[in-house]
Order: sequence, then C-alpha cells, then structure tokens
Amino acid sequence: MRLRFPLRRPNRLVGTMLILTLGLSAPPVLAAGPAFAAPGGAAASPLSAAFATAAARYDVPRDLLVALGYAETRLDGHGGTPSASGGYGPMHLTTNPSVRTLDEAATLTGLERAALRTDPAANITGAAAVLRSYADRAGLTAADRKDIGRWYGSVARYGGATDPAVARLYADTVYDLLVAGFTSSRDGTVTVTGRRVVPQRGELARVPALGTGGVGTMSTDYGPAAWAPAYSGNYTVANRPSDYRINYVVIHVTQGSYAGSISWFQNPSAKVSAHYTFRSSDGAVTQSVREKDIAWHAGNWTYNTQSIGIEHEGYVDDASWFTDAMYRASAALTRNLANKYGIPKDRAHIIGHIEVPGATHTDPGPNWNWTYYMQLVNGVTGIGTGTVNTGGAGTLNVRSGPGTSYAIVGSVANGASVSIYCQTTGTTVTGTYGTSNIWNRIGTNRYIADAYVLTGHDGFIPNVPRC
Repeated sequence: MRLRFPLRRPNRLVGTMLILTLGLSAPPVLAAGPAFAAPGGAAASPLSAAFATAAARYDVPRDLLVALGYAETRLDGHGGTPSASGGYGPMHLTTNPSVRTLDEAATLTGLERAALRTDPAANITGAAAVLRSYADRAGLTAADRKDIGRWYGSVARYGGATDPAVARLYADTVYDLLVAGFTSSRDGTVTVTGRRVVPQRGELARVPALGTGGVGTMSTDYGPAAWAPAYSGNYTVANRPSDYRINYVVIHVTQGSYAGSISWFQNPSAKVSAHYTFRSSDGAVTQSVREKDIAWHAGNWTYNTQSIGIEHEGYVDDASWFTDAMYRASAALTRNLANKYGIPKDRAHIIGHIEVPGATHTDPGPNWNWTYYMQLVNGVTGIGTGTVNTGGAGTLNVRSGPGTSYAIVGSVANGASVSIYCQTTGTTVTGTYGTSNIWNRIGTNRYIADAYVLTGHDGFIPNVPRC
C-alpha cells in the first residue's frame, strides 16, 4: 500500500563504531555451484553483535529483542526509510500521533533521531531502552527480568495497539517466534533457538485471541477472517453493491507487519484502511472494513468505490514475505469475491495498487508472482509431491531461484519427500531422471531441480501451478 523502500543500506562502519562505543560506555540509570554441493558456512552478523550489546546494556533478554525486530521487519531497516505507520529501522521505532517509541528512544539513550532512524545498532539500542523503561514501569525486578515470559506486557505496549485483541495479537506473534525459533540471514546470520515459553499475559489473558472466540470476533462477510474494525474516520460507510458496483480487487503490500497494519487502520491519524489483511507466515486473515463499505486504500476515489482492497504483510523489496500460505489464502478470498460480485478473474480486474490510475505507490512490486497468484485465483491449486533421488551422491541443493546461478539456501536429503507448490523453467540440469530445465518450488524462494525428483510425471505435474 505504501511507497517501495529504496534498496540501500546504512554505512556498516558507522554501525560497527556505534556498537563499540555503546559496549564500552557505562549503562545509564533508567527508570553458484554444482547441483548438490554443501551450503557454505554462515557469516558473522553485525546485527548479532548489536543485539548482544543492547541486550546486555539494558538487561533485556537478547532473544526477545531479536524476535520483536523479526516480527516487525525481519530485521531489515530499509535504509532508514519509514514504514506505512512511520516506523524506522529493524526495530520499527515509530513516530506518529499515537505511537512515539522513536521519541522515547531518543530521550532514554541520548542518541540523535537521525541515528535512531538510519543506523541499525542505534535503532536496536533505542528499542532495548524503550522495552526496559516499560518493564520498569510495570514493576519488573532484576529477578523478574530473567523470566522472558514476564516481558509480555512490555512487548504488547511496544506495539502501540489500542484494541486489546490487536495488542494480544502483536505480543503473541513475538512469543510464537520465541517458541518456534528462526534464523535471519540479513547482513549475516542472527539466530534464535526455539524453546518453551510461558507468556504471562496479565489482563490480556482475558482477551480472546483474535478470531478464536467471543461474539463478534469473526467476519460476517468471509468466514475464515477475524474481525478487527478500522477507525470510523478511516473509511466511508456505504451500501455496496447497491450504490456502487464492485468491479475490482486491488492487491497491496502493507510495508509493515500484520498486527501493526491492523492497528494502524484503527489509528485516527492514519486516514487509510483496507478491507482485508493477510499474514505472511500462515495466511491468516483479518477484516477491517465491511465489503459493503468503502475502504480508503487505492488513492483514487472512483477505484475505492468500485473495489475491495487486500493488504499482504511484508515489504515490496523483500520476496521472503510472499509465502505460499499467503498466496493461497489470499487467492481463495479473491476467488470468493470474484464469484460473489461477478468480477472477472483476469488481470484487468484483479490489479496491483501500482495499476490504479494516478497511483503514487509501487505495490505489490516486482517480487509479487502474478502468474502464480492468478492461477490460484482461477482454481489451479494442486500441490504436487516428490521424492528426492541424488543417486547416492549426497544432498540436493536448494536454490533461491530456478537455476544453478541462484544462491544456495539449504539442502534436501537423498530420499526426502517434498511438497511442490509450483513449477517453472530455469537452468537445464542433468540428474538422476535425465535432463530437464524444470524446477520445483518447495517453499518460499526455495527451488530444487526436477531432474533429481521422482514425481510420477514426466515433466510438469498436472494441476500444479506454474511459478
């Protein structure tokens, strides 16, 4: 929905020097290769050092700090360019009329706002300071701070949501990451190992998780969607399709997190909204504006009146947000809308924000796979299966794209079973099952050569989409 972030990164030397400076100062008193070569070793990450330094300085659990940043941005600061809601850096320090974590960070650390916006180490330090200040206000003692579950309220407060259900959604997202564990390869490697965590939700424990219980938590328009209404001043009440025919579905990217975007639509200062928002990790969906009403999403009043706006969690310059789970869940909604309102299932009527006349936005951007999405919308939704066979030569490389020139992002063991979400053509490879230029996508930005996979079909698998 927002402007695409430019592909630039802050000066790493500045960040390194800041890490060293912060680490030495006293803490303040606070209130390409062969088909199955082994992947290379992980590079050390300057972000990892920044997290360790900030966590130690402010006595904040390091993994909690990393999980919060990963939930917000996947640790990408986007060169200091703000998100849709005015958030900066890998920790999404925010400045808008309702959420002022950037300003709080500046006061607590004494760092310049420019550094907090653009330098990753400063940004991480600022977030740690803000979290610690929230913990102090909540009365957490030094012993309490050792228990990661007791930070739940501080995390919820950091998100800035005014709706208790959205506040819980925000904090639960961070704690779910702590349980599952994850690895980020942003500028090196930052890892959080999964563990058992018991979040102490306090008053939010009495709030049903969004979309799971309680009267009025589910959408009346679309069964799978949770209902979290936007602020009344961020959309126009109408009676569609009686007063305006619905002719389009407009695809957006949030330029922010799932919970953060839902919260932003509830913010009186936003002056924007969308009908639906999808989560990257699992395709969960929340509705914020009824289909009969006019969401403010397209930047063109005529198109607003005639369309349904669908947001997708992520950033246009990072393809890792566009998961198969999100594609499939979103396409199911779009197919439902097309059938309900008689919208043709073609690219003239299912469009990106960038295609709206007069658009100043670039979403969903070049990483959005329109071919795949439209096949899913039109019912080509099969998922293939296969068994990897390297002929005993070792593990099979997983590539970030359909070819041997793409980066190795993992490996699959000989004999492993894989799910194939879509297929495409790429580098020609000779393998166990002959020579082929077909590549199978087995996950988000994860491809393996079909020449090493027994699928039961010679070539493309029927009813599996093309990538």
